[in-house]
Amino acid sequence: MKLGCIADDYTGATDLAGLLRRSGASVRLHFGLPKESSDCSSDIEIIALKCRTEPIDTAVRDCGEAANWLLTRGAERLYWKYCSTFDSTAQGNIGPVAEALMAITGQTQALYCPAFPENGRSVFMGHLFVNGQLLNESSMKDHPLTPMKDANLARILAPQVSGSVEIWDRVAQKSGTGLPDATHIIGDAVEFADLEFLVTNTPPNVLLTGGSALAMPLPRLLDISSSDSVSDPRPGPRAMVLSGSCSQMTQQQVARYVEHNPSYQLHPETLNEDTIRDCIQWIHSIDQEETPLVYATASPDEVKAAQSMLGVSEAGAIVERAMALIAREAFDMGVRRFVVAGGETSGAVTQSLNVSEVIIGREICPGVPWVFSGSNQDLVGLALKSGNFGSPSFFDDALALLED
Repeated sequence: MKLGCIADDYTGATDLAGLLRRSGASVRLHFGLPKESSDCSSDIEIIALKCRTEPIDTAVRDCGEAANWLLTRGAERLYWKYCSTFDSTAQGNIGPVAEALMAITGQTQALYCPAFPENGRSVFMGHLFVNGQLLNESSMKDHPLTPMKDANLARILAPQVSGSVEIWDRVAQKSGTGLPDATHIIGDAVEFADLEFLVTNTPPNVLLTGGSALAMPLPRLLDISSSDSVSDPRPGPRAMVLSGSCSQMTQQQVARYVEHNPSYQLHPETLNEDTIRDCIQWIHSIDQEETPLVYATASPDEVKAAQSMLGVSEAGAIVERAMALIAREAFDMGVRRFVVAGGETSGAVTQSLNVSEVIIGREICPGVPWVFSGSNQDLVGLALKSGNFGSPSFFDDALALLED
């Protein structure tokens, strides 16, 4: 192993894995902290955690354990991966985890760059833009767990860390001005060449952190690229779509899919054992050749109403638990292809299916590959999508790719 990566949620980890797989390097993704006996023979090992909105102490502990697992197995470099929209609060968890990893590795600085130009995320003068809009003017301002009210990444990061924060803007980069002396550095990037510049010009004493795109130049830098092509495995034909994300793009994807496919909506305010049982009975009634959608996707106003009644964390936890139970029941019915929208939902579904590690398949869209777990006799395919990724036809596109 040459590169070890830690991701703060499951969809972000598959996003990272898919982009790194483009290099031809072998990539293995572990869901949750790996066991001591877990295989680590790939060029790149990624550990996916569910620590984006966990208490800081929990996030720091879990990421520290993941880092030690990777380093003791020979990782030459660590990468800390978080969302390309810098999802966090004034308390964390991006900054506190970075400082904890620096303490473990002995690195003295950290570079932060969530830019993903291919998916419309760019950083200019330290401000994050999403498809041309400032972060705080995009749909992320209404995120149910981490509403982003500021686009200035230095201002977001500063309350989370104890060290100094500076911006390494694009003008300074182009003029040849080197890395600032600050402990925490926000790097500008508006195109892929800028990401290559950041990675190439970041010395070993600096911890690299960012979205998935910043890691893409690393395989070439570490000399682990390959041109070999590998065929994807083929899981059984029964499929299902599960959507817990309430992002703007997922709302479009759900609205498009329900026009032509059987669907069942879950509402957190009325979600209980009876509702889950009714949903499962409905799934049993669907023709096996059809691909049903079960979703809790809702508008920002509906989300706020549910959170007001139940509490922010409880509203999310209720949906996650339901999705996990429904996914497990669907698996027992013979479903082997799961398209899942939303980071927290993906984590819940993956855990309910007892998927601990996967191999990486082809990308459905930038940042979202199919991943596969199990033996050829009982293979499971998962498409784990971050909320705002993909086009309106993503669900159909994902299912069609396995038939190609």
